[in-house]
Amino acid sequence: MPLQAEPADQALLLELQALDTKLQQLGHRASTLPETTAVAALQAEREALQRTVAQQTGAWEDAQAELKRTEADVAVVEARIARDSERLQASSSVKDVAALEQELTALAKRKSDLEDIELAVMETNEERETALESTRGALIDLDERIVEATTARDAALGDLGGERTQTETERAALAERVPAELLALYEKQRARYGVGASLLQGGVSLASGVALNSSDMAVVRAASAYDVLLCPDSNAVLVRTGESGL
Repeated sequence: MPLQAEPADQALLLELQALDTKLQQLGHRASTLPETTAVAALQAEREALQRTVAQQTGAWEDAQAELKRTEADVAVVEARIARDSERLQASSSVKDVAALEQELTALAKRKSDLEDIELAVMETNEERETALESTRGALIDLDERIVEATTARDAALGDLGGERTQTETERAALAERVPAELLALYEKQRARYGVGASLLQGGVSLASGVALNSSDMAVVRAASAYDVLLCPDSNAVLVRTGESGL
């Protein structure tokens, strides 16, 4: 014997389905909020900037290390120039003097070349430091935008959460009015097929949007108003009203 229930109780399932549909829509809206998308995009931008900061930091540190090496090379040459100059002043040997003067000339050239390199490395170091500071500044600005976007997202989620809580409260109160067996069937069909109740309107099951064929309509017409029927297409509880075209 099929499950039976008061027609008014069966009609309650349509209200219950409407609330469940609303809850599903709220969940979808929560997962597809523009504010959530904006936060995700900003976070991705932040990750890219962090990678840039890491790369620029490495490049700047390399330039600093190169500058220190060049400064050390200049210091070594200057020390050799000072040593050879002292030896030149103290030497009385024409041969030694000639050798020292030749070496001093070479050292002066070496120092000049190193100083040119040092200047170029200093310029590179400054350029890389400036670029790094610029990116760090952009990262700070981006963090502020992320805070603003996150606040906006949380506010939107809060609004949806409030609406969801209210809808869940309404659903719980409505579910208490539905007979236990009827409610259990509704929940079972909804969990299995996605829809628990469908209005039959003008011979069309609204859950599937499909018109019942003549044989299915004959079954519906022959059934008692108390019989709980299932839609042949959607498998939802088929709720009949004055709009059903029977």
